[in-house]
Amino acid sequence: MKTARFAYNGQVMEAVYEKEQLWIGTVAYDPDEVMFLPPVAHTGKAIGVALGYTDHAEELELDLPEEPILFNKMPQTYIGHKAKIIAPPDIDYMHYECELVAVIGRPARLVKEAEALNYVQGYTIGNDLTIRDFVTNYYRPPIKAKGFDTFGPLGPFLTTADEIDPANVNLRTYVNGELRQEGHSSNLRHSVADLIEYITAYMTLNPGDMIWSGTPKGISHIYPGDQLRLEVSGLGTLENEVVSSL
Repeated sequence: MKTARFAYNGQVMEAVYEKEQLWIGTVAYDPDEVMFLPPVAHTGKAIGVALGYTDHAEELELDLPEEPILFNKMPQTYIGHKAKIIAPPDIDYMHYECELVAVIGRPARLVKEAEALNYVQGYTIGNDLTIRDFVTNYYRPPIKAKGFDTFGPLGPFLTTADEIDPANVNLRTYVNGELRQEGHSSNLRHSVADLIEYITAYMTLNPGDMIWSGTPKGISHIYPGDQLRLEVSGLGTLENEVVSSL
């Protein structure tokens, strides 16, 4: 099942998406006539994974430790499907990162890998936008690089965990209709289940918390005016336009 959050006539609503409509009971809303919000009413924490795919580390010519490299994804970055991404001025390299995002459904502490996916409520698409200018040894963890307002598009839907195998989804990013990035979640350095085990060994994950699992190779510079389309198998399509802050 796919659910969505959206604003309509000044109200925030939650709906089920089916037959290309958003349903609240027997009332249908046209997706083209609503303002999508992030599918998770986020009040908790989000853990990002840097260099989650080996091929992404290779394209950046970076060495990898054995353990996951984690950072905090900040809540002021979150925007919904079709919202505008605001590019700050005077930067050299801003890029997208298509990611499979897992949303926790019940409290998780000291969870073993074999049981980890039972704690996932569902999955959505995340775009972990990054300004490479600020990814240096002096800026790690990359709070500034990834923390600008609007730098965390999410959505359009939250798809329940029973419909998705997180180890078997394709990820693609299109810029102005051109395929720029493509990968498969089987190539994650640490699977979603592995990440849950690793994180909950020292931290409780609560309902609504998110794990942004990382992005495959294929990043490229984006500019104001660019149209981004991110696709993850079974989760739909997340679309956003880049605009200038000026």
